[in-house]
Amino acid sequence: MKAVETVEVSSDDGVTRIDRWFRRRYPHLSQGQIEKLIRTGQVRVDGARVKASDRVEPGQKVRVPPLPDAASRPPEGMSGKDVDYVRSLVMHKDADVIVLNKPAGLAVQGGTKTTRHLDALLPGLKFDAEARPRLVHRLDRDTSGCLVIARHPRAAAFLGEAFRDRDTDKIYWAIVLGSPRPKIGEIRGWMRKAPGVHDADREMMQQCVQTDEGAVHAITQYATLSEAAHEAAWMALRPVTGRTHQLRFHMAGIDHAVAGDPKYRCGRATPGGLEGQLQLHARAIRLPHPSGGELKVQAPLPPHMVAAFELLGFDEREARNPFEPFGQAK
Repeated sequence: MKAVETVEVSSDDGVTRIDRWFRRRYPHLSQGQIEKLIRTGQVRVDGARVKASDRVEPGQKVRVPPLPDAASRPPEGMSGKDVDYVRSLVMHKDADVIVLNKPAGLAVQGGTKTTRHLDALLPGLKFDAEARPRLVHRLDRDTSGCLVIARHPRAAAFLGEAFRDRDTDKIYWAIVLGSPRPKIGEIRGWMRKAPGVHDADREMMQQCVQTDEGAVHAITQYATLSEAAHEAAWMALRPVTGRTHQLRFHMAGIDHAVAGDPKYRCGRATPGGLEGQLQLHARAIRLPHPSGGELKVQAPLPPHMVAAFELLGFDEREARNPFEPFGQAK
């Protein structure tokens, strides 16, 4: 329903609570949606605001605001609150692609002890489409920022191939301990998952040689954007390859671990105020679009990194184009 309507309570409705009247008349709405409409004053009875527990009786007139179509009903197994939450993360949406600003702390997929994760929330991103959206890449649980979702199988196949063929370009921002020298460089090496660990929450990477079982080659480019008295540095990181924990592993490996990282540490002290949360954010992504052309999206910093920037005196306006430090200013 796209317009405001005035509906008279009928004798068949009897005397009932206004929220229950709504549920019977508009069964596709969740209780949360109804309560929000009432709480915000969009629903009125005889011109007056009401509470969800107020009763209506035959003859009264109810103002009914524009409502979502029945197709917008929360998917089975999801609450209206879950749908609202996952949709609040959307930065870009078109017919093929959705890009989310994933918050730190939300796992992308489930694990042994992980019951709430993004994959389970994807049905809430169907909107008017028939197909269930699909993940095409991952971010670590404690990493925030750009996460690309395909809206249908054709887009998933196209984007999956783009990630595998390294046709995508991702830029991360991090606060690391100390000040790397040289200020711009590249890290290369072989790494593998530590043997014997099968729980994603305990998964660790370790240095190895090419001939070791499970060895993969990893390349990270980095550029120092600003420094805070040699205690910490704001870095732009560009993963040429996309290995598990690659950026965190590489920065710790050159003795400049990402601040707040509980897994990959170095011998440097963490400045006060940076403990407890990983200071790593997928700032920007650029990729070919399934329908042609190029898609480029930037994710705002999460609250804990905004606070860290203020603490250290970093100004994100000094790096308006995240791709520029790597000679890709287009």
